[in-house]
Amino acid sequence: MFSLLIKSILEIITGIILLFGGGELFIQGAAGISLIFGIPQLVIGLTVVSLGTSAPELFVSIGSFLKGSDAIAVSNVIGSNIFNVLVVLGSSALIMPLKVESRLVRRDVPLLLAVSAAVWGMASTGQITWQAGLALLLALIINTIWEIRTAIEEPLSSKQAEPDINIEPHSNSWKKAILKILLGISLLGVGSNFLVNGAKALAFSYGWSESLVGLTIVSAGTSLPELATSLVASLRGKTDLAIGNVIGSSLLNQLLVLGSCAVVSSSTGLNVENILIQRDFPIMILTTLACMPIFWTKGIISRKEGMTLLILYFIYLADQIIPLITPSIHETFRLFLICFIFPIGLALITFKVIKYWQSIKSNPT
Repeated sequence: MFSLLIKSILEIITGIILLFGGGELFIQGAAGISLIFGIPQLVIGLTVVSLGTSAPELFVSIGSFLKGSDAIAVSNVIGSNIFNVLVVLGSSALIMPLKVESRLVRRDVPLLLAVSAAVWGMASTGQITWQAGLALLLALIINTIWEIRTAIEEPLSSKQAEPDINIEPHSNSWKKAILKILLGISLLGVGSNFLVNGAKALAFSYGWSESLVGLTIVSAGTSLPELATSLVASLRGKTDLAIGNVIGSSLLNQLLVLGSCAVVSSSTGLNVENILIQRDFPIMILTTLACMPIFWTKGIISRKEGMTLLILYFIYLADQIIPLITPSIHETFRLFLICFIFPIGLALITFKVIKYWQSIKSNPT
């Protein structure tokens, strides 16, 4: 049993490292090709960089589905979105208060909320059909075109969202770029295989559900590129990029990753467990909803708000892990959340919303 545990952990760690490296190589290669063809850096940030940071989720979820683990495929997306909002945004705000200036970000938060609610509705039957997957991919195309057009029409307000891409488009650099793309895709494929195999073995060894492993270990591992990108952006003062990376990645996780898995599923559909529909989808939507008043308050996500987001993630993890360690106190912990934590959170959100609307009325300009 111990040797199997060590093997599973090593596979998971190896998979995460390969996914991280593969995603980075894919971004560099694709960005290099884009620059050679003269595509603006902002457009690259809205498409190539976002796709690169979401590539681990895409490869892991599709790989999980092909191995018959629909639970990991779906829970990976839900867990990654929760991780993005609570951990990535929270950690970035701790480094530097995140100033929300871009109109793109203000538009994308309600859009993310709408997409999350729509995906929850699609999954409520216990299955995401290939038709629903096709609709999600179509929505992704429409949203990408909308993002690019908005960015081009408002270049000044979108300037802060540009990524730092230091690639010189030399005459022979396209060969290196293509090599990086191919190597990145290879590493993503191998890394996703290691991570899925390790996660499944870990779940089997301890009798954990695959959805639990997907919500915690797998989702945290595949979200490391988003965490690294946003932390670096915060350190460099590019706070719009840090926030836009979180929102863009969360949108891609649902539109691209779940959409692709559902389309690949063909007539069988992508199965969704009841626990995910009843508990984790609503939590994913609530975390997004909680961000809206945070974004409204003077356009800044403060360090206190960042710490609050991180605390909420650890509470979420505790709710997942406590039943496995000490099931006897789980009901007490749930009661504590319902009677204490949830009312306080709701009161704080309500207070911020009222304060925001009062500031709007006093300063209508």
